[in-house]
Amino acid sequence: MNPETSTPLQEEVVKLQDVCRHYTVGGETVRALDGVSFSIHRGEYWAIMGPSGSGKSTLLNILGCLDRPTAGSYWLNGVDVARMEDNELSDHRLKNLGFVFQSFHLIPQLTVLENIEMPMFYLGIPPHERTRRAKELAARVEMDHRLMHLPAELSGGQRQRVAVARALANDPAVLLADEPTGNLDSKTSVQIMALFQELYEQGKTIIVVTHEPDIDAYAHSHIVVKDGKLLDYRR
Repeated sequence: MNPETSTPLQEEVVKLQDVCRHYTVGGETVRALDGVSFSIHRGEYWAIMGPSGSGKSTLLNILGCLDRPTAGSYWLNGVDVARMEDNELSDHRLKNLGFVFQSFHLIPQLTVLENIEMPMFYLGIPPHERTRRAKELAARVEMDHRLMHLPAELSGGQRQRVAVARALANDPAVLLADEPTGNLDSKTSVQIMALFQELYEQGKTIIVVTHEPDIDAYAHSHIVVKDGKLLDYRR
C-alpha cells in the first residue's frame, strides 16, 4: 500500500516524502533508502520492521534526526528538519524526540534522578523544576524508590524504565524506541512493553523499531522496509 503524499496536515507529527539516503562505498552507490514516503499522526503507535540490511537502521537515524536525507523531505512536528542547520536541528531534536535504546545509554556516574534530569538540563530548565518533574517521571515508571541509585545497581528492566522516564523528560512529540527489549529477558520485556502500552493509551506517539515479531504485535500500525523501500504500510 502506498502512503499518502499530500501536504502535511496539522495532526501529522512525522511525515517523510520521497526520502532517499544514498552512500558511496568503494565507488558504488548504495541506496539505503530509496523514495520512502509515509506519515504518522499524533497519538499513534507504530512498529518498523525489516531484515538486516533492509534500510531499517538508516530510517531510524533519519527519524531520530541523527542523519539527513540525500533527497526528499522530513517534517517533524510541522517543520522540515531536512533543511535545518546543525544547531537548529539539535534543538528541534531535543524538544521533539525522546529516545529509548536497546543498551539503555544511561550515564553510569549519575543517579537515577540525575539521569532523568539530564535532557531538562540541556533545555535550561531551573534545577528545582527539573527535580520535581524527574521525581514525577520516576514515579510514573515505578522507579521513585531508587532515585539515588546508580545504573550499575539496577537490573536491566529497571535501567530501561529509567531510560523511558528520561525519554519523556521534555514531553517529546514522539517517543522513538530502538529494539527496547533487546537486552531483556522475556518477563521483563513484557513489563516494558506494557509500559509503552500505558504511554500510548495516555496519548503519546510511539515508534518502535524492532526485528522481533512479538514486539511488533504490540503496535497498532506497521511499516515493513526491504531493500530501502516500503514493503508494507498498514495503519
